[in-house]
Amino acid sequence: MDGHMSRRVLQLLFGLILYGVGCALTVEAGLGVDPWTVLAEGISLHTGIGIGWVTNLIGFAVLLLWIPLRQRPGAGTLANILLVGTAMQFALWIIPPLSGTILQFAVLLGGIALVAIASGLYIGAHFGPGPRDGLMTGLHSRLGWPIWVCRAVVELIVLAAGWLLGGTVGIGTVLFAALIGPGVHLALPLLDTRREKVSARGTAASRSPASYAHGAPSSPRPWTDTFRSRHRHPPS
Repeated sequence: MDGHMSRRVLQLLFGLILYGVGCALTVEAGLGVDPWTVLAEGISLHTGIGIGWVTNLIGFAVLLLWIPLRQRPGAGTLANILLVGTAMQFALWIIPPLSGTILQFAVLLGGIALVAIASGLYIGAHFGPGPRDGLMTGLHSRLGWPIWVCRAVVELIVLAAGWLLGGTVGIGTVLFAALIGPGVHLALPLLDTRREKVSARGTAASRSPASYAHGAPSSPRPWTDTFRSRHRHPPS
């Protein structure tokens, strides 16, 4: 395994663990969580199974929906199912109870920020989408709906189901929806491993005699081109 591949694997694993910790912080804040965690909370309340373990089970159930949509999971997809909920459950065991509105909001915003950074880490590692993201892209491919419509429909259904089961919906849910997109947008270009590899090649080429012989150094491809063929907000 070369150095670049090792970096990608470590970035993937760290990103997924960090994602779970960020989700745990939003849960402990008690002000409302993202739709998929609302569903996990609701199921947890009725089954007695920890929210993190339920998150893993939901990820596996969503992966089964990939079959009729003809989506293929990557290594990152499977790692997502195994690690996010597990890290979330361990973090929930460790994080002490919170008291005070200011502290709750601080922890909520910190959790959202961690999820955004974690999304940039695991997406930037390029080992395949998470199960929920693959569901959106699969629906897009099969139904022809815009990605944002697929996401909105699925997450509204998930949110409603979770709320009916007793999951926490509140200001935190709104803040998560409003902030996670811009947060991931900022994190992605900074943590994209393909961009770094292309940039390194461009730098090396620009310093080689051959590059100067052609009159100008090579320039790396912009990071936006890397993601032009795929849609990604952020994970869950």
